[in-house]
Amino acid sequence: MTSKSEEPTIRPVYKVYKRRFWGLAQLVLLNIVVSWDWLTFSSISSTAADYFEVSEGAINWLSTGYLFAFCVASPFVIWVLNKGGPKPAIITTATLLLVGNWLRYAGTRANGGIFGLAMFGQFVIGLAQPFCLCAPTRYSDLWFTDRGRTSATAVASLANPLGAALGQLVDSEWVTKPSDIPNMVLYISVIATIASIPSFFLPAAPPTPPTASSEAPRTPLIPATRELLGTLEFWLILVPFSVYVGFFNSVSSLLNQILEPYGFSETDAGIAGAILIVVGLVVSAIVSPLTDRFKHYLGSIRILVPIIVASYIGLIFAPASPAGIAPSYVVMALMGASSFALLHTVLEYLVELTYPFSPEIGSTICWTGGQLLGACFILIQDALKAGKNASPPSNMRNALIFSCVVSAAAAPFPLCLGLFGRDVQRRRLDIDIGVELQPRNERTPGSTAGETKP
Repeated sequence: MTSKSEEPTIRPVYKVYKRRFWGLAQLVLLNIVVSWDWLTFSSISSTAADYFEVSEGAINWLSTGYLFAFCVASPFVIWVLNKGGPKPAIITTATLLLVGNWLRYAGTRANGGIFGLAMFGQFVIGLAQPFCLCAPTRYSDLWFTDRGRTSATAVASLANPLGAALGQLVDSEWVTKPSDIPNMVLYISVIATIASIPSFFLPAAPPTPPTASSEAPRTPLIPATRELLGTLEFWLILVPFSVYVGFFNSVSSLLNQILEPYGFSETDAGIAGAILIVVGLVVSAIVSPLTDRFKHYLGSIRILVPIIVASYIGLIFAPASPAGIAPSYVVMALMGASSFALLHTVLEYLVELTYPFSPEIGSTICWTGGQLLGACFILIQDALKAGKNASPPSNMRNALIFSCVVSAAAAPFPLCLGLFGRDVQRRRLDIDIGVELQPRNERTPGSTAGETKP
């Protein structure tokens, strides 16, 4: 007979399931479509203005209002993801996407185009975006292990700019004259409908958790939010994330207006937008598995942030280059590669730093900051557009200088992570490998600033 102290300890069994890829694929689809909807009119802004008989500034509001809608929905997104998990958020996305797309189609088709109705449909789609864009970190935390979480977050999050690339490239091919716009919106609405249907049939959660950190209790929503907003490291991430996402949104929305004064066509702008995103996706496909393997989040951030700033400097000079469109393509490739590689790295690093807070709290606040600043930047840069008598007329050089200055001002924030005696720990990874969770900002023996050893 063995004593109680000699009884073998039953270790929990953690398992991942192949069905996790179905939900990931659906998040990818929804993020593609919702972002395609966002930039539907951006690459054809002058043609859309002719169709609706409004100014290009009014067409910019189709993108700007979409971003403000994101901010309106964000508190509900945090609550839905925190209380119900990814599935209710995915279903909400699909429902709003269906309603918004068909309202928008009605606005383009009825009476030769009703701009107000099209704007309302765009706003409804904007309400859908945060439910799928903020879900990837929560989904990867629920379904994946530390060897796949960063890649899963990258695939789902970067599907959003992939949709933007499709919008930049395909829409300019579908629309060659104002009368083509209703058919273009119809095609997108059909695609959105097909992409939304599987959302209602996904499993809500895996039968068993994939890791120890997945089943550990999380800090309740209100205390977690309060403590998060009082954490210095969160602000060192929130500020640059919001600025760089905001400028990515504004540049994507205004790209046609940035290039058009120098004699480039809407098709050229569409190709530039596609290069921005496709190059970023390719680089992210290389970087995210390496990040999953080596977990060098902080080192990657310190390398990528200066490259992003350099790309905004280059954007000031590229459109006016005597070499034609090629320099703009190169700058777009550099901006896309650095921005996309940084995106999923920062999102996963934020989850590591803020554990045991639920992942959607920090990621939703960061995305909201990016969308809010994106809307503000579009309005500011549109106001900075040169007049008709400038050389060239209506150029956006002052707007691009503004983006460069603000981007450079945000760069020191993430570069300060782990400095000045503050130790930042990968807290979720510590739980997964059996290390006792340390109090925040207390240095553990043998750790290096900013990175603890797995």
